[in-house]
Amino acid sequence: MPVRVSFAPALLQGSAGRGLATPVPTGAASFAVSGYAPQAVRRADPAALQTLTGEAMGTTWSVRLHNPDFRPLDEACQAIEAALALVVRQMSNWEAGSDISRFNRAEPGSWHALPPEFVTVLACALEWAQASGGAWDPTVGPLVDLWGFGPRAAKAQGAGIPDADALRRVRERVGYQRIVLDLAGRRALQPGAVHVDFSGIAKGYSVDLVAERLQALGHTDFLVEVGGELRACGQRPGNQPWRVAVASMADPSTPLALPLRDMAIATSGDHWHAFEQGGRRYSHTIDPRSGEPVAHGLTSVTVLHAECMQADALATVLTVLGPREGLDFAEQRGVAALLCERTAQGPAMAMTTAFAALLP
Repeated sequence: MPVRVSFAPALLQGSAGRGLATPVPTGAASFAVSGYAPQAVRRADPAALQTLTGEAMGTTWSVRLHNPDFRPLDEACQAIEAALALVVRQMSNWEAGSDISRFNRAEPGSWHALPPEFVTVLACALEWAQASGGAWDPTVGPLVDLWGFGPRAAKAQGAGIPDADALRRVRERVGYQRIVLDLAGRRALQPGAVHVDFSGIAKGYSVDLVAERLQALGHTDFLVEVGGELRACGQRPGNQPWRVAVASMADPSTPLALPLRDMAIATSGDHWHAFEQGGRRYSHTIDPRSGEPVAHGLTSVTVLHAECMQADALATVLTVLGPREGLDFAEQRGVAALLCERTAQGPAMAMTTAFAALLP
């Protein structure tokens, strides 16, 4: 997909004969060549904030880049697209030729060499699966499909309530403990019929990978967003923190504005993928312990962490655990989390001590 580049609002021209409030359209190249202003001025210049946008992984992405030297963005665009393509190539269950799809189809008892990025994500997934007592499980894929939310279900009958026998049979295939990961050798054992699903973590990892690639090119100040998950590095023009809005159920018209520096944010919830049957709402978030969609009133969880992969995984963990158990889990580990719940009395919010400390 083509990458689109846009610039912040026009500069205010201060030359003789024109007022300071006269907007003048500018092009990045012209100032890069002419040395428009000293570095200190350029760093506060709103035109130095450039936005790259595109599509990947079945969603959209954007990068807001503070580029005071107006460096050419060709390398940055290529790095972003390459990073996102890598995640799809390795971790997409929707791609038959991806590393994860090949692992899921592999013969029982076979070992598989895995790319380092895949190993990083799998290790993180297994770590949180164990810490949460299986509330989040990267082998939950067959249950996701059974309930009509996965790639195989999309090709079949779609969402619906499975019968008890089908649920029992599929649950026998789920269990993170069945995966043997050899970290040193960068390989994993396919015990047979295990279906790994990174949908609760891969998007967050893609944000981190884009940030890593931009930093390798020398960029220090930017905001990366992939499908709603974000990571802020450095600061925006004027030495100001990046600001992101987090929806507040208590007052939807007034979202919480969070200042972010070198921090990532991820949200999980049931707003987007669900179906209703028999008067009950069935969320796309599956509890691997029961084999069924979560039944509590938690509608969204927002987590802040230094790494977006960790924030993404934790948001999913807390969504499965629910409002009470999830809040306790996050509080005990010092996780910055905001939990929004649908109750009989109306919307309710709860936040951890770490999250409250980040509010302006």
